[in-house]
Amino acid sequence: MIYHSTRNKEERADSRSAVLQGLCRDGGLFVTDSLSDCGLQVEALLSLSYKETAKKIFSLLLGDYTEAELSDAVEKAYGNTFSDPAVTPLTAIGDSWLLELYHGPTAAFKDVALCMLPQLMSKALGGTGRRAMIVTATSGDTGKAALNGFQDVKDIGIAVFYPEGKVSDIQWLQMVSQEGKNVAVCGIRGNFDDAQSGVKQVFASGAGEVLSKEGIFLSSANSINIGRLVPQIVYYFEAYKALRRKGTIAEGERIDFCVPTGNFGDVLAGYYAKRMGLPVRRLIVASNANNVLTEFLATGVYDRNRPFHKTISPSMDILISSNLERLLYDVSGGDTELVAGLMESLGKTGRYEIGQKLLSAIRETFFAGCADDGETREAIRQAWEQEGRLIDPHTAVGYRVMRQLKEPGVPCVLLSTASPYKFCRDVYEALYGPLPGEAGGFDYMEALWQKTGEEPPKPLRELRGKPVLHREVIDPGEIGAYVMEKAREKLA
Repeated sequence: MIYHSTRNKEERADSRSAVLQGLCRDGGLFVTDSLSDCGLQVEALLSLSYKETAKKIFSLLLGDYTEAELSDAVEKAYGNTFSDPAVTPLTAIGDSWLLELYHGPTAAFKDVALCMLPQLMSKALGGTGRRAMIVTATSGDTGKAALNGFQDVKDIGIAVFYPEGKVSDIQWLQMVSQEGKNVAVCGIRGNFDDAQSGVKQVFASGAGEVLSKEGIFLSSANSINIGRLVPQIVYYFEAYKALRRKGTIAEGERIDFCVPTGNFGDVLAGYYAKRMGLPVRRLIVASNANNVLTEFLATGVYDRNRPFHKTISPSMDILISSNLERLLYDVSGGDTELVAGLMESLGKTGRYEIGQKLLSAIRETFFAGCADDGETREAIRQAWEQEGRLIDPHTAVGYRVMRQLKEPGVPCVLLSTASPYKFCRDVYEALYGPLPGEAGGFDYMEALWQKTGEEPPKPLRELRGKPVLHREVIDPGEIGAYVMEKAREKLA
């Protein structure tokens, strides 16, 4: 399967190269025109395990890897790294369903992809004599999952940039306590968009060329990397399989998914699953107060020129949804010139408009809603008091939007993106109000455990007392120099 840039079909790569490169040289994202030609028989997957389904999908979309390589990668990624044997179990929440994506080593959905990506990159590097420096921006969850996945992987270094003061206490400690000789973690003065733009600028600058002369190339672990996106497709098929096995739906019956998202990667994976034959009816995009996607899907105008809101769902505090570029390429019939022009407009003016024809094509599948912090807290209370389900603020945004937009009689699956204990302060306060005094994150963790009886994930409990190993905080304009320094240091 051949991949090429969303902005220029002449920039082409096989799947191994696309995974290693991450971002296209022209700033575009790697896509393929062959999703609908995969020949995937969905019903044939029902008898397969998670690992077998993953291997099947990877073999179709990442066909330059050998069967032995994929088998080994899948086993290392999902063999014993998730606390639930189903990897992404499907459970009931009222008359809907919750796809639990938080049973991995860092208690967030990013683990599903970031346990696999290091395996893919390591195998693609094997025998080439090259070394890779992963450069990644995070709004909270990608950072720790990437750091955990790439820790001490041979010939790969990683630098993660997070917005200082704009992630939860637990997310922050997960990152800054990360061990590993090849890892670097740095705060950015600004928000996630500042960090993400700074990282993209590193790729657009001459830093990569300079490092390449030293045998080092730059890559990314964000969902702009096709190797991050492909593993996320798998759990959409797993949700369908679970509903079929439960007898909830008949063969070929279409279902809805509600996806809390900021960067548009997780919901795009659902769209790709639909393109591959999964009977998806609607994909409901759930946003927080930074509702740029909600407005775009209502008006066809993408405008990031708006106030940035710091919310209790920080992983969605994003105004530039990078993966939307892939959807624009697809619904425009592969019009790279159009996509390049829209992205140029976004870069220069902070906005673009797609017109009614493209908007109508998008709205055949995508619907959207949003929830502010007050509505998110109310959703946390409703899920607990009415359904007995403890959910994190991001899932709560999706729960609120799903309850608004769900159609009676249509099965709907809500993607639950993180353990509530990654955001224990906000979850506890939504349910019971603030603790007295100067209570910290672990005080809230203990109190939430005692009140609800729901046990925190072991990796989060074990954070208590871990030393802070990474204290650097820089301006976005300093990211390039930081990456150059750490690449040479970590890959010496």
